Amino acid sequence: MRILEERILKDGEVYPGEVLRVGSFLNQQLDTELITLMGKEIADHFRDKGVTKILTIETSGIALAFATAQALGVPMVFAKKHKSNNLDQVLVSTKVFSYTHQSTYDVVVSREFIDSSDNILIVDDFLAKGNAIIGLLEIIETAGAECAGAAVAIEKGFQHGGDKIRDMGIDLLSLAIIESMSDDSLTFRHQD
Repeated sequence: MRILEERILKDGEVYPGEVLRVGSFLNQQLDTELITLMGKEIADHFRDKGVTKILTIETSGIALAFATAQALGVPMVFAKKHKSNNLDQVLVSTKVFSYTHQSTYDVVVSREFIDSSDNILIVDDFLAKGNAIIGLLEIIETAGAECAGAAVAIEKGFQHGGDKIRDMGIDLLSLAIIESMSDDSLTFRHQD
């Protein structure tokens, strides 16, 4: 998605450790117009896949997941990174390692929100090593649901998580794929 690539080049900041900061438009301050366009792009790709729900992990993926759910006219569910007292006691859970935060989370969803009748599209902001999507796939499988595919705003292609997800047979849409990134530059993978 050219508009997203241009915005990354304009406002993204590369930090040491292969970290890309896009807080000014994607995951702290939100450019609602851009996120709405991104949600429509994802929805258009998966429109004929019979998606019944969108699933993401809190927090940064929620805005894009919501925009996609709204464009498809389906509910959105987000997995919580910690079990809390206001969750149903019957949970679907897995462990997910966060590359950005360098920590492992117990990711949980109340079973009342996902079941075997669902065909779920996973949506998230970033894809690096693939841990978040793999964790959400485990939740979908445990709930007996189907996975329609996965979509991310930004894939760090050089970290090969996208390759891992595609090798699993998952239809993965990445709106921007960063081919390489150094402390002072980044390049995008050409996509058709």
